[in-house]
Amino acid sequence: MTTAWTSGAEGVMRLPSGRLVRGRGLRRPLPAGPSPAFALYLLGHQPPAVAWEARWLRWPDFWLPSDRTDAAEALREAWARAADERVEVACGGGYGRTGTALACLAVLDGVPAREAVAYVREHYASRAVETPWQRRFVSRFA
Repeated sequence: MTTAWTSGAEGVMRLPSGRLVRGRGLRRPLPAGPSPAFALYLLGHQPPAVAWEARWLRWPDFWLPSDRTDAAEALREAWARAADERVEVACGGGYGRTGTALACLAVLDGVPAREAVAYVREHYASRAVETPWQRRFVSRFA
């Protein structure tokens, strides 16, 4: 078992169940503090290798995941692992794809899909989930 993120640390969002997940933009420096135990990287190209376990989900900037089935599986894995591991979700900027994924994690955690984008904008970043199709993706996520 890994110790959890610190509530209130940079990019850390608390889900209703108490799970803590860190969102971030990969174009910014790695925040101070502990490293993730598991990371889900949402990029149109394979990310560079990291010292922790990571999963890459092909997801072009401003769009949706290339494989919806793989995306659902990866998001369920991230949510499950966040129960007792430091999980990070990240894309290039940390808002659109990351916010969309965090909103899907909120849905898995019990937030109604129609409220998940607002939840992430309140608890993570006001700019999260940037496009109409990303909002629609969250509203249909189950």
